[in-house]
Amino acid sequence: MKTYLSFFVLILVLAACHPNYTGNDYMRPANEAMEVPQQEPGEFNTEEYDRIYENPFLDALQNPQSTFAIDVDGASYTNTRRFLNEGKMPPKDAVRIEEFINYFTYDYPDPTGEHPFATYTEVADCPWNADHKLLHVGIQGKRLNTEELPNNNLVFLLDVSGSMDYPDKLPLLKSAFQLLVDQLDENDRIAIVVYAGAAGQVLPSTTGDQKETILAAINNLEAGGSTAGAAGIQLAYQIAEEHFIEDGNNRIILATDGDFNVGTSSDAELTRLIEEKRESGIYLSALGFGTGNYKDAKMEKIANNGNGNFYYIDQILEAKKVLVNEMGGTLLTIAKDVKIQLEFNPAKVAQYRLIGYENRLLRNEDFADDTKDAGELGAGHSVTALYEIVPREPGEEITSSTKYTYQTTSIAPEAYASKDMATLRFRYKPPQDTTSQLIEQTILDEQTSLNSATSDFRFAAAVAEFGLLLRDSDHKKNASYEQVLSLGQAARGDDREGYRASFLELVGQVQKLAKD
Repeated sequence: MKTYLSFFVLILVLAACHPNYTGNDYMRPANEAMEVPQQEPGEFNTEEYDRIYENPFLDALQNPQSTFAIDVDGASYTNTRRFLNEGKMPPKDAVRIEEFINYFTYDYPDPTGEHPFATYTEVADCPWNADHKLLHVGIQGKRLNTEELPNNNLVFLLDVSGSMDYPDKLPLLKSAFQLLVDQLDENDRIAIVVYAGAAGQVLPSTTGDQKETILAAINNLEAGGSTAGAAGIQLAYQIAEEHFIEDGNNRIILATDGDFNVGTSSDAELTRLIEEKRESGIYLSALGFGTGNYKDAKMEKIANNGNGNFYYIDQILEAKKVLVNEMGGTLLTIAKDVKIQLEFNPAKVAQYRLIGYENRLLRNEDFADDTKDAGELGAGHSVTALYEIVPREPGEEITSSTKYTYQTTSIAPEAYASKDMATLRFRYKPPQDTTSQLIEQTILDEQTSLNSATSDFRFAAAVAEFGLLLRDSDHKKNASYEQVLSLGQAARGDDREGYRASFLELVGQVQKLAKD
């Protein structure tokens, strides 16, 4: 026992003699650098992704309704791009196909009526299974010019812990937020909260025209210490509440690798904390950075429960896309708790499968329940969902495979004569309201070949097929990278920002990886 005690005392003495030892590193000021071992990101990997159980095909007679919350996030696509650019295939569960599809914009019609978004549907043949069809559902949010955007009350909540001390983390974070600051003016307010071993305010709420002061605060940030993320979130909400702008955009933008390890850190505890705060009208968006210890699952839950967006920033051009080119959609919510429900006509549809949105599924009874949280739609954002459809054969006898003791399942006679494939319903709330509004329309059972479909339909199908291949999906059937390239190239369209061209380059990279 004496030997163990002596050894323990020796360790303490050696630690105390180290030139960087303070005895209380968690009390170190947030912007004071602490020496961090410079490991290469490839030397360790504690990245976390939630398991995705792919949506199965469902019988339209027994399960006529499909309900889910919208998702406009693009984090999964850019995070996967990071893996592929490093010459590695991504983990299957890093691939959320709906985020691949929604990374891209589509030429949907703009809203013209009372609602802040317009809807679009299209049906054509499925490229990876010639016996099936694809149903394409799109939503286009109202576009606003920069001068139409409301005033911003922003709190930048920045992780400056030791794990951020890599070029693709804090330095990239600084460059990204500098781009956003350049877009703000004297009517906007910006505060900066940082957290490492403890949380603190490094910039009080400041008007956007004081750019030198704001940029100096960002440039002076240094990494060091552990990660007290929950304390930072609480402080950020406090500051946002103190400077709340009525009819303005009140938002916290969290930038981190998601590796919280001091104080409240479990997913359940963090989401409860954020759920309590979102009713105040302050939204929380999340920007992910870095490799090796990136916590994708935690970041997504935080943004979803904070009524915000979730993006992964892998390069400065992505920061420009999110914070400059699409600033309105990133910062301004025009509709909240947006839900989609389709009711399929079993006389036309034998089975259907929602592609992606696995962690956005809702119970059918949740659709009309205004207490259930759903997704948010930003200004100018579009949302796309694809269903793979198994058509009902003409004259096919329709019976339920399940026999019930106390009830029977049957089809209404008018369903056989109807030309409808499905009925599409949307529910949404204006940002400050608690009561939802309902939109409803029918979808015709169209007989359209893939070649005759719009370029948006074909490009979205190519992106979905790419996701099926990366996931090695049980439903990929005859999918191939060659077909993705052929379909995507022919449907590239007016690619002003070059995002579709970059996608095609990425597919080419994966083709080479797969062959190797």
